[in-house]
Amino acid sequence: MRDRLVRWEVVLLLLCDAVFAFGSTGTPGFADAGNVGFLLQDFTEVALLAMALLPIVLTGEIDLSVASVLGFCSALIGVLWDAGVPFETVVPAVLVAGALLGAVNGGLVVGFGLPALAVTIGTLGLYRGLAYGVLGDGAVTGFPENYRPFATDLVPGTFLPYALIPVLVVGLVAAVVVHHTPVGRALYAIGLGEQTARFSGIRVDRVKFTLYVVSGVLCGVASLIYTLRYNSARADNANGLELVAVTAVLLGGVSIFGGRGTVLGVASALLLMAGLRNVLFLNDVTNEVQNVVNGLLLIVSVLVPVAARVLRGRRPVSPLEEPR
Repeated sequence: MRDRLVRWEVVLLLLCDAVFAFGSTGTPGFADAGNVGFLLQDFTEVALLAMALLPIVLTGEIDLSVASVLGFCSALIGVLWDAGVPFETVVPAVLVAGALLGAVNGGLVVGFGLPALAVTIGTLGLYRGLAYGVLGDGAVTGFPENYRPFATDLVPGTFLPYALIPVLVVGLVAAVVVHHTPVGRALYAIGLGEQTARFSGIRVDRVKFTLYVVSGVLCGVASLIYTLRYNSARADNANGLELVAVTAVLLGGVSIFGGRGTVLGVASALLLMAGLRNVLFLNDVTNEVQNVVNGLLLIVSVLVPVAARVLRGRRPVSPLEEPR
């Protein structure tokens, strides 16, 4: 019982309660249905990027190019739409493009055995540069009005935005796959020891490559929502958003070294960050200060596991003791 009470997910949910209680009592307009809808809508793209990162980090790898993939896909949306391509054709084309960019990351990491950190830092700049090469520094607007409500409007009679639907679907699928299937067990096994996983018969390279492709597809989905929500396709869309997504994953309790973490933890961290950002926004806190807060959260997310081990007296932690 005591272990359950100190689980990081519980701590995050209590912090969410505290932030939402403070916002409701101390920030005018915070509890309004329209603002709650905006709060959730504002983090839909970050949530998709975080869910793309989650299984990759579980295996002990990383993908810092997610926001640049989103930016390239957004630029591609603008170019295709400006060329007169029907939006029904633009959507699958963007998803395929995202998958291809993810496949490049996966091929470099798996096929050539390069460090994921170095590869995705490189493609972070490469994909952003390609986005500028495709679209330039201008913007394309005027996207079809019949599609924009899916990225901007609330479900009638609720405070839930339509854009939250794909996030909930992706989160549910991720929870089932990660926690209740052999694939999920393989992710944890790879993160805890890649060589041991190979000896156990897990096709490590295939799993990692597939994760990067899926990450690219989810970035493509996020680019569609982002572009329609702001009604603007730009090469610099979502610039810097990768750090927010990484913060959500690590703050959610996913070990940067792999092998530990839960979907519930990441979802709780996303909700906490969305609530905190909204409170700061309503209190006219500048973006610079908000960036400082995100940086502090990232540092805290790295320090917490270290502090937990110190409090345990540096006792080695069995994988079976970690919540999954």
